[in-house]
Amino acid sequence: MKRRAGAAFSAILLAGSLLTPAQAQADSASCRDVAIPVRLAGLLPQTVHGRLCEPPQGARTVQVLVPGATYNSAYWDSARTPETRSFRLAMNRAGYATFAIDRLGTGASSKPPSALLTAFTEADVVHQVIQAIRHGDLGSRFDKVILGGHSLGSAITVLEAGTYHDVDGVLITGLAHRINPPGALIVLGSFIPVALDPVMSLRGLDPTYLTTRPGTRYAAFHAPGPDVPGMTAYDEATKDVVAPGELLDAAALATVLPYTRRITVPVLVVLGDGDGGLCGPLATDCTSSAGLLRSEAPYYSASARLRTYVLPGFGHSINYAPNAPEYHRAVSQWADTM
Repeated sequence: MKRRAGAAFSAILLAGSLLTPAQAQADSASCRDVAIPVRLAGLLPQTVHGRLCEPPQGARTVQVLVPGATYNSAYWDSARTPETRSFRLAMNRAGYATFAIDRLGTGASSKPPSALLTAFTEADVVHQVIQAIRHGDLGSRFDKVILGGHSLGSAITVLEAGTYHDVDGVLITGLAHRINPPGALIVLGSFIPVALDPVMSLRGLDPTYLTTRPGTRYAAFHAPGPDVPGMTAYDEATKDVVAPGELLDAAALATVLPYTRRITVPVLVVLGDGDGGLCGPLATDCTSSAGLLRSEAPYYSASARLRTYVLPGFGHSINYAPNAPEYHRAVSQWADTM
């Protein structure tokens, strides 16, 4: 019996020895919250909150990450299965610093009246954030800045990079120039005034902000990927708001204003192949990375050296896909070759 107990104990120790290195490696980055003072529309003092995470060996390049509509910085750093779904963790492991921000109106950033927020005003705010990084205001200095966005955050990213030309690379996820109307209507149909949400109505926000109706996150942002109840619940618990003006600007950018042609640094565009609001036979070709490149190439200049990647089996919010590490690797490999 003692031998059996000893063997069981040895097995536990062996299992522990196998698990401990992975667990120790899980997150060795140093992270801290940073508040950056900005001016909205050049006048109104505001604060942008972000979380700066750096690998233990430091980094020469920082990725500034802008979340999409009804998301905040939590989108980039999932607390649920972070080893799979945390973009921040994947980039830190790949040797990049990350600075995931809360757009104005969301997270721990200032919350001005929603009428003051558009993708253009948010792009100016992100420009101020990048200037603060360039000046060393975060306490760390970086040689290069990659600006990345998701969905609405990608529209803001395009505007910033195409207007101010102060970044070294651009990552665009969840945004393309050709919209699939039936799928886009599913997303738009999920929006409600924040005052109608039983949880978010208690935050005291300007009632003209929008959020998503409870129970719609999977259909709007995950389908046709697997419906993982815990992941969908996490998405619901961490959801945030968007100003109507931001959505209007983003739609104009995708369908009317070719600001992407003004970007003069390397660009990577990433979509899920099941992104219902963008992908379809008469919309964006998401059947392969090559198909996406053919769809998007006419909207970029040669200096963008456009590259594309399609993540199979998921919808819009690709950081929450069970195979998200495939896209994370594609991003880090692209960044390495820039």
